[in-house]
Amino acid sequence: MKPGMKVAEMKPFKIALETMRARLRGDVTTMADAALRKTRSEANGDLSSMPIHMADIGSDAYEQEFTLSLMASEEGTLEQVEEALGRIRARTYGICEECEGVISKKRLEAIPFASMCIRCAEKMEGAGGGRPRHPR
Repeated sequence: MKPGMKVAEMKPFKIALETMRARLRGDVTTMADAALRKTRSEANGDLSSMPIHMADIGSDAYEQEFTLSLMASEEGTLEQVEEALGRIRARTYGICEECEGVISKKRLEAIPFASMCIRCAEKMEGAGGGRPRHPR
């Protein structure tokens, strides 16, 4: 494997990843609270026997499903951020996990958690595959 970038070069990426991780953790927690909140009438303190309109139930269900799908997406990104921070600790950050070539700094600036060079990422997307799962 080729040597990764120098520790000093990794520092701005580490800071960006840590900031991203903090934001994602906060967002996931906030969204979880919102998605799992009590029913609208309980949240408003209105526990009367007033029937809830079916459209309200459908709207609440849609909002909850949408929020849960966003959470899943953000949790996936959070996992990628954690993996990138692990590569920084292991001094392999900036090395493509697929071909072991160098990931361009421009790509890392755009996607700090990128684990593959642009060529390998395009190949994976073109093949209909997601992220590869390599043994560590």
